[in-house]
Formats: sequence, structure tokens, C-alpha cells
Amino acid sequence: MAGVGLVAVLASSGGTNVDPPVPRGLPGTLPAFMLGAGVEEVRDVGRPGDLRAATARDRRWLARAERPGDGAPPWARRLYRRSLLVLRASVAPDGAVVAGARPGWAYVWPRDAAAVAIALAGGGYGAEARRIAEFLTRLDLDAAARFDTAGAPVPGRAAQGDAAGWVAAAARAAGIPARPRRYRWRDRADYQEGEPGDYVANALASTSSAATYARQAHISRSGSGGEVRRDFAGSAGLVRIAGVQGAGWDSAAAWGVRPFAQPSLFPAIRRTLRRAAGSSGRFGIVPSQQWQGGEDPWTAPTAWVALGLAALSRDAAAGGRAAVAIRDRRAALRLLAAVRRAATPLGLLPERVDAETGAPASTTPLAWSHAFSVLAIHELWPD
Repeated sequence: MAGVGLVAVLASSGGTNVDPPVPRGLPGTLPAFMLGAGVEEVRDVGRPGDLRAATARDRRWLARAERPGDGAPPWARRLYRRSLLVLRASVAPDGAVVAGARPGWAYVWPRDAAAVAIALAGGGYGAEARRIAEFLTRLDLDAAARFDTAGAPVPGRAAQGDAAGWVAAAARAAGIPARPRRYRWRDRADYQEGEPGDYVANALASTSSAATYARQAHISRSGSGGEVRRDFAGSAGLVRIAGVQGAGWDSAAAWGVRPFAQPSLFPAIRRTLRRAAGSSGRFGIVPSQQWQGGEDPWTAPTAWVALGLAALSRDAAAGGRAAVAIRDRRAALRLLAAVRRAATPLGLLPERVDAETGAPASTTPLAWSHAFSVLAIHELWPD
């Protein structure tokens, strides 16, 4: 059973944030803490010998990983290893990735699953990444925002505008062909899952799907760097909503660096991410400047802004702009330190944490947050 070594650690400390009953549609091969079981049920996963054997299997699996470079500090290595274990535990044998260990979260969101695939591919786990990407390429992305682990659409949330882009990025990272398809990103909800609109996150993601599918099917490349600049750029960087300068920054501008690289937009993205990073508290940032969901920091946006700034730092260093590179790297390190502070004592990342105390305020662990932490650590300390 994948990840059962992690289950043993969770069970011994009561470190889950889950509710019964078990959500329908989850395969029985997933570890107990991903099935919505209560902590007492998790304690009965297996005999001590079984758990020791599973822990040994996890250690052998970790030994295969592409590790961070020699400069990575011990805390980053610990976060990296624990994050990989969480990702392993999130992936079913057929490639379905559940976003979190809780009813309502125990579904496959294309962007969450794709981020896991990209992180595993970068971590040296190509077979796992391919299974996820193959699962994602079979989904009807126009049918819903989320899917069960059999690939069936889950009612209640309409398709969102970034799905095709994330699936294309996962396929590219895993080395498999992406199926050509037309996909609409305008007038759809984005990762914040609010009202439909024209959002920068969806526009940036569309650059990946447009480029991938245009090569295969000669379709229109909507969402190009020029289109994003025209609709979203301003003196302070990229704004969240097309044509609305007062909409403020959106942390998802970082996606235009990794994984949807648009080098022509890097100057505008840098301005955006520096503003986002400047808003960080002790435990990270909220998703966007005009965020209406309270003051609690969210670990995934904090980690993906760290990733974006780390990549921009490397780009600046390669171009001989040392001062710019140092500033971006320092900002990335501060954000990754905030992610570390937001982790539980077991190194698990909640979706969000209390802004004052850092106590988990939502699903723990969240695979998406761990995926971006893996990617940020690799970007800061490459092999």
C-alpha cells in the first residue's frame, strides 16, 4: 500500500485532519489517511511488522529521488523528503491524484494532479508522473472542475479555465503526447473557484495548452505572451482580471515562470511577485491582493511564488544581473521559510494556516502545496 509508512507516522501522532465517512469512488489501495478514515481507524492499518516493512519500502523509494544540490540546508531536505512521501501517498495505482485527505477534497483537480506529476518527474519518478499524466489526458476537461478517482466528473463546480494548460504541462513533464483539443479559458473560474471571468492564471495556463496543441493540431494559440501583456499588464506588473488595473496582483503570475514559461513577461511577473512577497507575514501570503477569503496564509501560493522568484533569480544570474538575482533569491528563501513555519511538527503542509498562530486551518496535508515545495527546493538548490 503506497505511503503506508507515512500513515504510521500520522497515526502515532494524530496528525490527520480528516472526517468520516469515506468518500465514494476512492480506490481501496490508497492509504487510510487519504480515505477519510478517523485517526483510530488509521491506527489499525496493520501489525507493527507490516508498518516497519512499509516504512522500509518508503525509504527505498526515497533513495531513488533526485536530491537537492549540496547547498540545501537540512530543513529544506527534510521538507523535500516529507513532501515526496505525501505525493507518493496521494497517487493511486492508475494515476489518480486526490488533492487532500478530506471529504470534499478527495477528488482529482487537474491542476493539483498536474503539479504533482511535474514535481514527481523533476524528483526522478518518471513512471509515477506518466501514470498521472495518462490519467489526466483521459479526462473530459469541459465537463467539470473536479473528477472522482475513476475519472467521472463531479457535479457542483463548472470547468475552470486552466485545466487544459495544466494537463499539457504534466504531459510534457512526463514525456507523453498530449491529446489535441480546443479549450476555452475566458469567462471561466480560476483556481480561486469563484465567479467566471478573464483571469491571469487561466491566461498563463492557456499558453501551455495552446502551444502544445497548436503544434499537433494547428489550433489558435490563444493566451500568448502578447495577449497576456495586452490584457493584464500595467505599471505594477500583471493584474488579476483582464482590463481591471484595480484588481491588484495575483500570486498565480508565478505560473508564467514555472511551469508556463513566458520569458517576454518576466519583467512584469517579477514586479508582480515582488509585491506579493512583500505582503507576506510569518506564515506566507494570501492568494491575491483583493482576496476576500480572510487573512489566513495559503501554503500553495506561498510555495509557487517562491518557485517563481527562485527561477527568476537563476534567469537573472544567467544574464549577468547579479543584484537582481540576489534580491529575487532572498525573497524566494523568505517565502520558503514561511512555508516551513506553516508545516505541522510532522512536516505536513495544510492548505492554509491561522495568520497569527500558524495552526492548521484546513485540509492537512494538501498535495498541491507539497508539490510546489518540491519544485521550489529543486529550483533553489539544483543538482
